[in-house]
Amino acid sequence: MTALTLSTAAASGLRADAIVVGVAKSPKGDKGLVVAPGAEAVDKGYDGRLAAVLETLGASGAEGEVTKLPAPSGFKAPVVVAVGLGAAPEDGQDKGAAFDAEALRRAAGAAARALAGAKKAAFALPIADAADAGTIGEGALLGAYSFDAYKENGKNGKNGKAPLAEVVLLGGKPRDKAFKAAVDRAVAVTEELNRARDLINTPPNDLNPESFAAVAQAAAKEHGIKVQVLDEKALTKGGYGGILGVGAGSAAAPRLVKLSYTSSKAKKHLAFVGKGITYDSGGISLKPAGHNETMKCDMSGAAAVFAAVVAAARLGLEVNVTGWLALAENMPSGTATRPGDVLRMYSGKTVEVLNTDAEGRLVLADALWAASEEKPDAIVDVATLTGAMMLALGNRLFGVMANDDAFRTAIVEAAEEVGEDSWPMPLPEHLRKGMDSPTADIANMGERMGGGLVAGLFLREFVGEGITWAHLDIAGPAFNEAAPFGYTPKGGTGTAVRTLVRLAELTAAGDLG
Repeated sequence: MTALTLSTAAASGLRADAIVVGVAKSPKGDKGLVVAPGAEAVDKGYDGRLAAVLETLGASGAEGEVTKLPAPSGFKAPVVVAVGLGAAPEDGQDKGAAFDAEALRRAAGAAARALAGAKKAAFALPIADAADAGTIGEGALLGAYSFDAYKENGKNGKNGKAPLAEVVLLGGKPRDKAFKAAVDRAVAVTEELNRARDLINTPPNDLNPESFAAVAQAAAKEHGIKVQVLDEKALTKGGYGGILGVGAGSAAAPRLVKLSYTSSKAKKHLAFVGKGITYDSGGISLKPAGHNETMKCDMSGAAAVFAAVVAAARLGLEVNVTGWLALAENMPSGTATRPGDVLRMYSGKTVEVLNTDAEGRLVLADALWAASEEKPDAIVDVATLTGAMMLALGNRLFGVMANDDAFRTAIVEAAEEVGEDSWPMPLPEHLRKGMDSPTADIANMGERMGGGLVAGLFLREFVGEGITWAHLDIAGPAFNEAAPFGYTPKGGTGTAVRTLVRLAELTAAGDLG
């Protein structure tokens, strides 16, 4: 993990491999560049001509754009890395806080990724307060992420370079409690988010329900979290028909993992439920060629829940948080659940399985009912649930559905606050009828159009009466098959971790219901 420190050192005198500065597009609408606050010393080293030099090199200030140039004479760092912040604010270019937090986060991430192979980089981006320091630190740590466990030389990235080893935030205040707290939070959240990314990127021959549960157990022990793992015998005895039905075709048996973080000062209890299909072949309803290759990511919801609970424990939040990881591998075999089979769920309801590739809702249904039995103040489930949500929202937004409009709004706002793109989605009652079954209480499929909403309506059937609930369908942004951007790598992204942590923080502070 990349180290993160604060420093009051002058940019010119700090020994580092590079100094990172921000540049932005002129707010006047012309093609000029604006040097962002924090870079004054560097600009002075170029006799006030840093913007002009960058323009000569073709820099535009576009968000995430990275331009490298030799450092001014007398600087101990040999390279200056200028990263674009997008449009400069029209009011108060001299105030770092005027720059959008997400622009700072993405710029820091782009710079950190561009500095793969470097041992130390000083970030002289706009820091007006402790929140800015946390934001920039978070972006840099997420941007520096690299999954290299399966590389022969133990390195990843361009030309096999190791991730940036250390980020130094210039303009920070190492002895200031607020700054220290912001950096500590950034480290805790990003370390757990990057752990989630590692799990998502791990190939399915090495990550199955049992090994995932073992990772959760080790982390729980390290951070004082109570953990309970239900194996196939316990699941059978308990009547978890959904999880068992999905896992029936695999040689790797399913698991239900319960992680309980408790605070002696807590007044509220949140339950997070994650879909953990460690590999999804579609089962008997086999996925077509071209749709299987990235299905190791179908446990991204469980990874997000796991990371959020551990982060809450590391931050010592004054709220009780229970995480439920519904883990199974969906495979076709002679023992697999067939289309037309009826499963008796943990809640007692029966489900006719019309499509074994609609398996995520089955494992979630059991976990949602188990979570409901504890009567938490709210339940949030997270899942790479439907391709329909990707068709609706694309690859960078997740959909939010809920049985309470105010709670849905609060989640969307929390996601926006931490830089995760989401969109409120409805649960239209007329779509429920499509899941009526002549054989069972409900079918796991309904109308094709609006399939993401149908899945949400199915899950709602397994939430205890009177419990506030929301469903996050992260199918689009959970796994990035395109080129890296900002602080988002190729592969597993860790989507929803920061939203869940923020929900826990708001709940602990009494600002969420």
